[in-house]
Amino acid sequence: METTLTLNLEPVIFEKIKNYASAKKLNLSNIVETYLLSLITRTKSDDIEISPFVKSMSCGIKIPTDLDYKKEYSDYLMEKYK
Repeated sequence: METTLTLNLEPVIFEKIKNYASAKKLNLSNIVETYLLSLITRTKSDDIEISPFVKSMSCGIKIPTDLDYKKEYSDYLMEKYK
């Protein structure tokens, strides 16, 4: 069962968040709910739970934990501009 919540927002903020939600094709209620859920589900070490939306953006590529990204990028640039 869902409950209705009334929010009082400054008009400028409301327009910006409405435009953001529209651009991201998100529901404003879901944005608020996800944010509020993130506040109450924090652990004692202040870790924030990753939302299902963010998890869904995973590309499936496993990146090695010891990857030297600076060296990889440098190598890429050296090869690109030979």
